[in-house]
Amino acid sequence: MDVDTRLLRSFVAVAEDGTLTRAAERLYVSQPALTKQIKQLETQLGVRLFTRSRTGMTLTASGRALAERTPALLAAWDQVLRETKSTASRAARVLRVGFLASAANEATPRIVAEFSRRRPGWRADMRQASWSDPSGGLADGEVDVALLRLPFPGQDTLRTEPLFTEPRWVALPADHALAAHDEIRFQDLWDEPFVAAPAETGRWREYWLAMDEREGHPVRIGAVTDLPDDWLNAIANGYGVALAPASAARFYARPGIVYRPVSGIGPSQVAVAWAPADDTHPAVQDFVHCCLEYGVAD
Repeated sequence: MDVDTRLLRSFVAVAEDGTLTRAAERLYVSQPALTKQIKQLETQLGVRLFTRSRTGMTLTASGRALAERTPALLAAWDQVLRETKSTASRAARVLRVGFLASAANEATPRIVAEFSRRRPGWRADMRQASWSDPSGGLADGEVDVALLRLPFPGQDTLRTEPLFTEPRWVALPADHALAAHDEIRFQDLWDEPFVAAPAETGRWREYWLAMDEREGHPVRIGAVTDLPDDWLNAIANGYGVALAPASAARFYARPGIVYRPVSGIGPSQVAVAWAPADDTHPAVQDFVHCCLEYGVAD
């Protein structure tokens, strides 16, 4: 019998969270869609996996047996996929490098040039990820190494080496009342609508909304975007303001938007990240060393 791994991942989420509501939020799917997936899995297996009640979802004996083994099975399958893709890239002498937005800023060309010098015949294939994947493709094995912003979901399961920090600024419509200020207190932004990353990015989204610095003050979401161009358009059209690295003022300058320093929040940190399985991958480690040597802010 063949079972879709997507159904198994949904099962694990419900088993771990105990309710369809929390599991649906974790998987970023609707509750009806998740319910349908669980029923589909039960039909395929011919067993009942959960006892449903008003208080949540309780595993049956069959469900407990499946829950004990499925996480390891999925982890092994993910590792097989990563190794298969990585082996293909090694054979082609291509290092797949994921990155978000401006990567390591002005240091990125230096890093890539030094990697090419150290590994003649190899090519660093730069792959920009959307903000719905703050791991830059590392989480699903689509890349070998990535230039990322900390923190991001799944960070604890990967290797990371910090490269540099830079202040978090705010991007505002040019006609915003606060745009005339040389520096803006974060408290003065608390009641502003914010342009946010998708909900599935979890800690990443919370960090760029500065949830830890709001002292419990609720956030207002004016728009949700996944790509830099959409993010810029939402701000320029007045749907909200957004926190951004100071370098965004250089890399994402455009008419209708101004960037201003913000006091009362911590800086953004850029890091190079890779999977623990690639601690012995020579090309990955060469790229990491290039980052540590040349990946510094100007």
